[in-house]
Amino acid sequence: MSILQYPFMQRAFLVGIFLAVIAPCIGMTIVLQRKSMIGDALSHTSLAGVAIGILLGINPILGATATCIAAALSIEFIQRKIPRYSEMAIAIIMSTGIGLAGVLSGFTKSSGNFNSFLFGSIVAISNMELRMVVIISVCVLTAFLLLYKELFYIGFDERAARIAGVPVRLVNFIFTMLTALTISIASRTVGALVVSSLLVIPVACGMQIGRSYKMTLVCSVIFAVFFTVAGLTLSYYWKLKPGGTIVLTGVVCFLIIIILKALIKSLRRAG
Repeated sequence: MSILQYPFMQRAFLVGIFLAVIAPCIGMTIVLQRKSMIGDALSHTSLAGVAIGILLGINPILGATATCIAAALSIEFIQRKIPRYSEMAIAIIMSTGIGLAGVLSGFTKSSGNFNSFLFGSIVAISNMELRMVVIISVCVLTAFLLLYKELFYIGFDERAARIAGVPVRLVNFIFTMLTALTISIASRTVGALVVSSLLVIPVACGMQIGRSYKMTLVCSVIFAVFFTVAGLTLSYYWKLKPGGTIVLTGVVCFLIIIILKALIKSLRRAG
């Protein structure tokens, strides 16, 4: 394939596949805990980190990572203070992140570098950023596999997990760090405005097919990899934005799955 003859496309596919593997692992627990909007809150906050990185003359991804971790810890802190209205924490942090990003972006001289984080720039990934994505992806995947059972229990019933002896607070802290790292590196590739879709849409597709937690997770990863490969290929040949194309590919597949399931169900009733 001519598309793989170019080094920048090789890096784009490699980064995309790594992110496609870890994003559903994080997204699965987020969806089960009904915290799908946390992806939006952290991704918008990462834009403030990008602006800080540009202003300080450091790699914007490092700035995005630092602010994502700070935002994730802030969400956990606020949720503990107001447990009855825990969803307010996500709205508060998202509003803070958007406000900071809006103010700080006005001081950045390189608007092009900042705008590349809005909708992603996966084809402009450097070798250093590629190594960073690979290292973080391996760390996230390793931690997820080590905490697989604990995250399974917490995802379905946090109270029961605590009674069963699972160190819920420690596991939630580690998971918060993993979520922040995943979103910070994904904002550079698919874009901060659509990164939460990469966490949720593959899981939504996997839930339509999977009959168990493990099967749903495997299906979600397969869907995410397919969306990424198909989206990158379509964006290359049709001259489209890669991040948006990847997300729209996922949305179309989700709609097709829903329609096919409805047709199959109606045919079974008719038969």
